[in-house]
Amino acid sequence: MSGNGLDQDGHGRGLGSVLSGLAVAVGCVLFLGGFAWGAVQYKPYTVPTQSMEPTVQAGDRVLAQRISGGDVRRGDVVVFSDPQWANVPMVKRVVGIGGDRVTCCGKDGRLTVNGKPVDEPYLHGKDASGTPFDAKVPAGQVFLLGDDRLVSLDSRVHLEDAANGSVPLSAVNARVDAIAWPLHGMLERPTGFGDLPGGISRPGPLQLILGAVVAGALLIVAGAAYGPIAGLARRRRTRTTRATGK
Repeated sequence: MSGNGLDQDGHGRGLGSVLSGLAVAVGCVLFLGGFAWGAVQYKPYTVPTQSMEPTVQAGDRVLAQRISGGDVRRGDVVVFSDPQWANVPMVKRVVGIGGDRVTCCGKDGRLTVNGKPVDEPYLHGKDASGTPFDAKVPAGQVFLLGDDRLVSLDSRVHLEDAANGSVPLSAVNARVDAIAWPLHGMLERPTGFGDLPGGISRPGPLQLILGAVVAGALLIVAGAAYGPIAGLARRRRTRTTRATGK
């Protein structure tokens, strides 16, 4: 009887050790793999100005997914670099793509794209622009505005340029998915552009990446904790057995 009990206990300890080791191994794969996936997909940026308030504040750290020009959609908040604008990466919102006619403002103060008024709930203020404009976006270009239209230096400042204030798609480096610090979470996709051809973009894999990292960390902790917890349980059983004489 006692021999069988010891065998069962030993077998249980062996199976528990195997499972705990497996949990740690899988956890390491998820944890490290999540970080590696995130490093490939995303790059952190610091927003330099207040032109994107209230969506993004000056000094915020954002996580932006690396994308190609063909992935850009209207409404995206993008990171781009254009020597005609500045020598540093800038953050603005895409409101027009190649072939669009972007005008402002209609009777209700809204931006129109190809004659369609666009709802922009993210704006700082009521009107889509303090000054009227009318621009045709050349093929392969994007028209960019800040969310605080009263202070933003954006495509409206460059309307006299050859490209009517737009920048090449190749200048876009990434699309902002989330505000990492302060921790404000994922950026919402604006639905106002959803009825236009091409629709709006979908969020990147950031939530899946974070889920993998968190799940991996939990598995590592759980697997590593098995040994001490199992040892404590065995010592308690031993003390109980000695005390009862059974």
